[in-house]
Amino acid sequence: MTTATAPTTRTPTANDLAAIIAPATIAIVGASRTAGSLGHQVLLNLLTHGFTGAVYPVNPHAHAICSVRAYPTVAAVPDALDMAVVVVPKDHVLAVAEDCGKAGVKALVVISAGFREVGAEGAIRERGLMEVVRRYDMRMVGPNCMGVINADPAVSMNATFAPGMPPFGHAAFVSQSGALGLSVLDYAREYGIGISQFVSVGNKPDVSGNDLLAAWENDPSVRVILMYVESFGNPTRFLEIASRVTKTKPIIVVKSGHSRAGARAASSHTGALAASDKAVDALLTQAGVLRAGTIEELFDLAMAFEVRALPASRRTAVITNAGGPGILAADAMETCGIELPELTPATLAGLAPLFPAEASIRNPLDMIASATPAGYAAAMRVILADPGVDAVVPIFVPPFGVRQEDIATAISTASEACPSKTVLAVLMGREGLPLGRAQLHASHIPAYIFPESAARALNALNKQREWMQRPCRNPALLNVDRAAASRIIEEAQREGREKLTEIEALRLLAAYQIPVAHAVLACDEATLVDAVRDIGGPVALKIVSPDVTHKTDVGGVRVGISGEEEATAAYREILARVGTAVPDAQVSGVLVQRMVPHGRETIVGITRDPEFGPLLMFGLGGILVEALGDVVFRIPPVDDALAMDMLAQIRGAKILDGVRGEHAVDRHALADVLRRVGQLAVDFPAIQELDINPLLAFPDGAVAVDARVRVAVGVSAPE
Repeated sequence: MTTATAPTTRTPTANDLAAIIAPATIAIVGASRTAGSLGHQVLLNLLTHGFTGAVYPVNPHAHAICSVRAYPTVAAVPDALDMAVVVVPKDHVLAVAEDCGKAGVKALVVISAGFREVGAEGAIRERGLMEVVRRYDMRMVGPNCMGVINADPAVSMNATFAPGMPPFGHAAFVSQSGALGLSVLDYAREYGIGISQFVSVGNKPDVSGNDLLAAWENDPSVRVILMYVESFGNPTRFLEIASRVTKTKPIIVVKSGHSRAGARAASSHTGALAASDKAVDALLTQAGVLRAGTIEELFDLAMAFEVRALPASRRTAVITNAGGPGILAADAMETCGIELPELTPATLAGLAPLFPAEASIRNPLDMIASATPAGYAAAMRVILADPGVDAVVPIFVPPFGVRQEDIATAISTASEACPSKTVLAVLMGREGLPLGRAQLHASHIPAYIFPESAARALNALNKQREWMQRPCRNPALLNVDRAAASRIIEEAQREGREKLTEIEALRLLAAYQIPVAHAVLACDEATLVDAVRDIGGPVALKIVSPDVTHKTDVGGVRVGISGEEEATAAYREILARVGTAVPDAQVSGVLVQRMVPHGRETIVGITRDPEFGPLLMFGLGGILVEALGDVVFRIPPVDDALAMDMLAQIRGAKILDGVRGEHAVDRHALADVLRRVGQLAVDFPAIQELDINPLLAFPDGAVAVDARVRVAVGVSAPE
């Protein structure tokens, strides 16, 4: 497994990678006459698959390799070199890179391993390699990679050690794993998915996935981008580039490593719930990237984008010759949010005469096992004409005597009459599948083996359309008192305190115009009485101690207190209970807070991921956050639309709308709090964790009742 180093300061453009993606001249440094060696295989692949440029083997011990004149050094090559593929032992790579730089080579593809992936010694070697690359202003793929492919017939370059060339098409693939790249190319051939370009980036100290996204953004030969990543070297830049690219072409990602080995200790709910994979989900969702759980699903989704056009809506009809697959399809589509609307009376009337009485004339349409290719074609034509249907999924289970190829022809012919609507097919049977799938693909109809795969693919098509239709927004800065917030944080840092007191935390929120319940810190009974008089009405009393996280667990909370005598008695009781439960606790006093009417309990929080930076969280609060963990994360800052989307993404979103006669809460007020907390996270890198729990939501607003903030000592706000 490889990981990323710190990103370079280079700002790449598409032209930077031209010498890698479409070189005119390539040197193979380490080319070998030994069959089976990497140096032999890379050279053989370039020759076998008809690279349209010139190839120069470099080997000081050979006059010719594979009947091609060899040269003793890079400097001896008579022509200018765009790219050098380096396949030499690790100890010779730096010297080769130096020779390439002096010879004016524009780019390197270093297949050799033995760098950062092997430990500290390799990391030192990799830093030395990067010093050479930067000194000569070269670009580099690898080290520890599989190589580069450009399947465009105009280039026809297979500069890898993978046997075989994928079919040419419009998918570009970047893989952080060389070994996985071999499987990827096999999958492409099996699924009939055309590959435009393939790059195995390896350790990626120079050329990264972000660089390739930028290069492929405006490349007309690339219509869909596929990625296998193990780490994001620069998540902020990925978010910037991918958010732009996905507005015109889909990006589909498989991210390995779903959790960290050993969760870090966290003092807040937000920190405890923010596993690494949730940060990945937040990043990909925000960038409009489609996430696949497996390589197989990645290709299922990639195949979907061979359709003529994205579906105009989620309204879909299913056609089948067997009830079981139709039910499976309906279940899978409902899970994905795909709608199966009722067919119009005109559509039902058009279908009824086509099939026997045993058929189920509805959506899904079950034509029963006797359905013929002609029946499929007729049903397709009628349903495609239905104005309430924008996508059709025909499913075929092979009975005796009916061939996959004939059904594929019927589906293709019928769909050509209505090219504006989306068709995805399911051919449930291996016999005849390659030919049937090829026929359908030629008509821009993706073909799957199982209904669930088709449902996931159709969901991805709809997600892409919905993302592309979403207006681009840049979060506007909100009116806040940043100076007041800075004073609160800096005071705690000067005193060497990681945790703000609760009163400081509430004041910090108030500085960012987040509504808070009025509160006063009482350090003794005299200030307690003054606070009760000042606030008026019922109050809540809460222990204030850096050593007490869950106040109710130690008897540190009393609510509904009225009058000075009751408040004094409650004050003494709280101190006594906390003193018994946590004898060594340092107590700062008791917070006297205005009682807030019952509202829906939510939680808003901030945590900082070592790789992704600040993460903003929203979910159901109170004890529900511990019991259910129903939360969603995004990367701040967020605009109003993204904040509203966060509210809709939790599983318990309907609770915000009110159940059993309750009024719906003010979602716009919650979204405003999310925006302000997100801006707070961006403005103050010192804030490591923040919880507002509960943030009480009402029909006409939201109020923060309790807050915890942990800051890093020695981290200042950016200018």
